[in-house]
This record gives sequence, structure tokens and C-alpha cells, in this order.
Amino acid sequence: MAETGRAARAALALVVGLWTLPAALAQTSSEQGASLDPDRGGLGLRLERELTAPAAPGPEEELPIFLEADRIEGVQDRYVEASGNVVVRRRGQVLFADRLRYSIPDNAVSASGNVESRRLGDVVAGDEAYYDLDTESGYIQKPRYSFSEFRARGQAERLNVRDRDRYRAERATYTNCAVGDDDWYLRVGRLDLDRLRDVGVARNATVVFKGVPILYTPWIDFPLSSRRKTGFLAPVIGTSNNSGFEATLPFYWNIAPNYDYTIAPRALARRGLQLNNELRYLQRSFNGQVRADVLPDDRAENGDTRWAYSFQHSHLITERLRGWVNYQGASDDTYFVDLSNKVAATSQTNLPREFGLTYNGDWWSLLARTQRFQTLQDPLAPVDPPYSRVPQLVLNAAQQDLYGLDLQFFGELVNFDNPSKLSAVRQVYYPAAVYPVRGSFWYVAPKVGVNHTVYAYQNSSRNDDTRTLPIFSVDSGMTFDRATAFFGRSYRQTLEPRLYYVYIPFKRQDDLPLFDTSQADFNLAQIFTENQFTGWDRINDANQITAAATTRLIEPESGAEWVRATLGQRYYFKEQEVTLDNRVRSSNRSDLLAGLAGNLTRTWSASMGMQYNVDDGELEKFNAALRYRPQPGKVVNLGYRFTREVLQQVDLAAQWPLSRRWSGLVRWNYALDDHSLLQGLAGLEYNANCWAARFVAHSFVTATNERSNAFFAQLELSGLSRLGISPLELLRQSIVGYQTTSGRSAAPEVYYPGMEFR
Repeated sequence: MAETGRAARAALALVVGLWTLPAALAQTSSEQGASLDPDRGGLGLRLERELTAPAAPGPEEELPIFLEADRIEGVQDRYVEASGNVVVRRRGQVLFADRLRYSIPDNAVSASGNVESRRLGDVVAGDEAYYDLDTESGYIQKPRYSFSEFRARGQAERLNVRDRDRYRAERATYTNCAVGDDDWYLRVGRLDLDRLRDVGVARNATVVFKGVPILYTPWIDFPLSSRRKTGFLAPVIGTSNNSGFEATLPFYWNIAPNYDYTIAPRALARRGLQLNNELRYLQRSFNGQVRADVLPDDRAENGDTRWAYSFQHSHLITERLRGWVNYQGASDDTYFVDLSNKVAATSQTNLPREFGLTYNGDWWSLLARTQRFQTLQDPLAPVDPPYSRVPQLVLNAAQQDLYGLDLQFFGELVNFDNPSKLSAVRQVYYPAAVYPVRGSFWYVAPKVGVNHTVYAYQNSSRNDDTRTLPIFSVDSGMTFDRATAFFGRSYRQTLEPRLYYVYIPFKRQDDLPLFDTSQADFNLAQIFTENQFTGWDRINDANQITAAATTRLIEPESGAEWVRATLGQRYYFKEQEVTLDNRVRSSNRSDLLAGLAGNLTRTWSASMGMQYNVDDGELEKFNAALRYRPQPGKVVNLGYRFTREVLQQVDLAAQWPLSRRWSGLVRWNYALDDHSLLQGLAGLEYNANCWAARFVAHSFVTATNERSNAFFAQLELSGLSRLGISPLELLRQSIVGYQTTSGRSAAPEVYYPGMEFR
């Protein structure tokens, strides 16, 4: 009978080969791996290095079954029995066993002895198995399984295959670690894996880490990939000097594909229980988020109830009309200082409360909004609350190349309101015309405009004020380029000189109020503007010219800019008369501005900006940054900031491997002028491929003479969860270029992909 089995298997192989040969010949003209070569006598085949993954059959598709074995016997239309090196094949599936029985009426297979099933990259091996080919359901006893899609493996007492997409394992283990690495695994009473819902559910689950049980839960669910799902997120545990020990257990509700809601109870040892809520939504024409946090009876603040809220909404009403809402508030001035561990949150001063609409026409746009603020005060460094704009209307219009002219118009009407100050309605009208003339390597663009401003005062006996000023400017420039080489590399180098002249006559403006105006920062962008003040309450008198030159090194093959350097200075032909806070310049030229930025090599980059007082021979401002990033996970940022008589700071931030698995993390932002640490961070990160651990200490200034100190500890089990308080957002903000070193990320930090509102 053994000879008969071998003969049957050989005959079957021959039939299959003859059946598939015509198809192979038909494909040779289109497939890269085969060719017809008459000189070599027919078909030439190229051996591929990897097997092509089989296509998954459709749910209703009937597929032929191929059986191989050392011995095959059976009864026609009833059953087939096979033994010895049994192989059952169907497209996308293969089953190996020592013994097999195939029931023809039931279309079912029973196998025993070294059973191994392979399907679309999944491998399950066990002692015995039963499989219904019609329903694609069955079971395997004492299986060892590996799922390629989830990159997960484990073993169980029994694995039930409910259908092609759902599995249930009894008394099982589950891990994402590679074979031979059992650093962590789930030990469960029952485990359900659902491909369609992309979720795993474990009951009576224990997380075992390094052989030690670290967490038990009667029920836990987790994503099989990065897709979102309803359920509890990983608990967040940490400590800070403001609130002491704290623990948060977020619950995520996946309401719909475009809606979700998260509630996160946060227990603070020194304060009580805080409830954090977030609702997010996304539609074709609108999206937004609502946040509401409340802390009843704060024990550290004499039992006061403290809260904060935020409502942000953007709405595309038509293709041209868009509306938005940004409404924020807090119960008291120190809410974020006391209850947030984020630098960006604790540094908030003015919380916006605004509603707006914008309409974009073909050549014009209109903005309408109302804007108020809640100002959070630091008692030791009070700030002046800004004016409310209730409302504000802004019209911008531009027509290009109308009889050679570019016509522009800016108009604004805004009601500035402040209960403790002078209020007024300000109107600004600024039409202008530009006549650009261009050559192959040069351009000249003269511009003429008139700015007319009207102030109508509210609740005051003061007479209305008006101001009308003509504005004339000429912008011009040239571009030269040449081929050059530096350090053995070829580049195109450009030289781009630019002259910008402005003339505005003097008009007295000391009596006009200051609603939204301040001195603009002097930099390489500002020297090519008409007005040295922000806003429209002051317009400087000017008879001045700006001269600057820029050079660039451009890689010819890619067009990438490797280096850019700019030098510029403004020259004044008259003394300054319009001032702010009585600050008058004393020279007929501005400080010299210089900027340099570029890639020194493919791993080193640098930038520098300088403001130099030529008359006094003193450096007014200097900023420099140097970055070294040879590969992901290795980055060093070094910065220096200097403003004369204001600040002098050094800033070091780095992520660097200390060994094959350990990486060091550091941020040191230090004020040299008053010898104080503005922000400090030190941490360690351990990467073990299927898990990672992070330990981070963080300290930063929250207000005058106040500091927040916090410690973060996180264990990330790849593909399962993150345990502890996450420092990832802090690390990304503090260390530019930071990248997680874990091999595969667990449930994503932003657990609603595509709906991040930042």
C-alpha cells in the first residue's frame, strides 16, 4: 500500500503540473520572472528569492483540495483516510499531520499527530485538530500559535476557530515578543481575537513581566493594531510636587467612526478626585472638540471647586464660507499652574473666547469675528489685559495685472472694548497700487498707497480723531548664480541683492490711543516692511532704505538648499519723530542683521542670527543652534540665546544610546544672567524590542518663584498597552528630533488617528 500511496502522490503531482503548465506559458510574456528564449530551447525561468503570498479566497469561492500522503485509502463519496507525511492544500491554506480523515459528506477534516496549519502567514501547531471546510471553523488541541498580522504568538489548552476572522483560546498565553523571548506575556483564562473588530479580549488576565506577575484584571481588551476601540486605556500613574501621588484611569468610548468620548478620573493625593472629559467629532464639513475638567472640593485650596473648559469648532458652511469657535475658560488664575504638568499649559496667560466667519471670494476675503479673553494673572508679575474686539471686520482685496498694475486694499472696522480704559471704534482704509517691472534676473516694484484711520470714542466726551498718511515704497532685487564647489561637492551658488525704500511723511500721533500696537521685533523679515510698529495705532514717519544680500548653496541634482546666508541693514535719511514710549533712535542707521542656516554635512546642521549695534560696537542679540543627528534615536541639540540686558540662556537637549538597549535623555535650559534653571529634564529609556521602559524627571518654572517637579515612569508592552504616566509628549516637545526606540508602538499616543486638533 505504501507503493500505491507514493504512486498516487506522483500521479497527482503530474496532473497538477500538466494542468498549470498552459497558464504558466500564457503568463511568460508579461511576467518579469520568466522569458521565452528560442536559442535555449523554450521557457526560461528566474528563481525568485521569496515566495509570493497567496491571495485570500473569497467567502463564497469554491476551491479544489489537494491531498498528499504516504498512504491513502477510503470509501467513495464517504471518506478518505491518509497517514504518513500528510499534506492537505487549498489556495491560501495548508495542513500537515501524521494522520487525517476527510469526511466527504460533512466536508470536514480530522487530523492528529504533529498537526500544523498555515493560513495567510498564520501558523498553528498542536496535537489534534478538527476543521469544517464549509464554515471554516474548528479547533486544535494544545496549540502553539503565531499570527503574522498581529505579530503575536502564544500557546493554549485549546484553540477554537470560530470562522476565518475569529479565534478563541482557552487557558492561553499571548505576547508580541519574538520566539525565544518571553520578557512579557498575558496569561489568560480565555482569549478572544477578532480580526474584523481588530480587538483582543482577555478574561482572568495576568500581565507577567520578567517572570513576575505585575497586573491582574478580570477583563481587559486591547487593539490588535493601531485602530481605535471602546474600552479602558492604560492607567496613568505618577507624582508631582503640586498634587502628590496621582493615578488616572481613562475610559475611551468609540461612539462612531467620526465621534469619540474619553472620560478620565484622576485621583490626586493632596487634592481629591478630578474628572477630565473630552468629546471629539469629525464630519465632512465640520470638526471640533469639547474638553471639560472639574475638581470638586480641592483640599489644597480650602475645598474650592476648580474647573477648566475648552470648546473648539471649525465649520465649512459653503465652499467659500467658513466659521469657527474657540472658547476657553478656567475657574482661577492658578488652575493650570497647579494641575497641569505641561509647560505649554502652565504658561498660558490669555484664554481666547472668540467666534468668527471668513469668506473667500475670487479676489477678496472678508473676516468677521468677536474676540474676548480671560486673563490669568501672576500676582508677582501682573499683565495688562488685552482689549476685546466686539466685533472686528477685516476686508482684504487684490487684483493682479490690471493694465499692468497690482491693486490692493485693506480695510478694518473694530470696536475695542475694555471696562477700565478708553474704548473706541477704529476704522482703517488702506488702498494701494503696485507697478511691478521684471527682467530675466531683476525686478523693480514701486508702490503707492494711502492709509486713512478714524477713531470714534465710546462713552467719552473726547472728539473723534482721524489720520491720513500717504505711503510710498520701492522694492527691487536681482539674482545671480554660478557653479561652484565646496569640500569636493558641486553646488549652484546664488547672490541676491535687494533694496527696499520707504517714504512716509510725519504726522503727530501722540494723542491717539494704543489698542493693539507695540514695537515690532527687529529682524530680517521686519526690515522689509513699511511700519516698525504692529497694529495700526502708530505709523512711523520714514525716509529710509534697506540694503540686504542673500547667498544660497543649492544641490544641482535635487534642488535642495544646503546653506543660506543673509546680511542686511536699514539706513535713515531723517530723524525719528513718531515714537512709542518715547524711545527714539539716535543713529542714522539700524543695527546690522545677519543670519546663517544650513546643513554642514548630512548629519550636522546649524543656524545663527545676530543683531549688532555698529555705532556702539556691541552685540544686541545673538541666537545660535547646532544639531547633530546621525540616525534616528541619536540627536544632540545645542542652543544659545542672548539679548543684551534682558536674557542670556543656554539650552542643551539630547537623546543618545548609552548601550545597545539603554538611551539617555536630557534637556537643560539654564539662565546665565540670574543663575537659574528654567527647565530641566533627565531620563533613561530602555528598548527590548517587544517592550520599552522610560524614566524621566522633569522640573520647570510655572510662575514667579514657583516651580513644578514631576517624575514619569512608563512601561510600554508593544502591541498591548502602556503602563504608567507617559512622558512621550513631553520628550517630543523638549527634545527636537526625539524618536521612540521601541520596535513596535503599542496603542497609539493619539488614539484617534486623523482627528488630532492641535
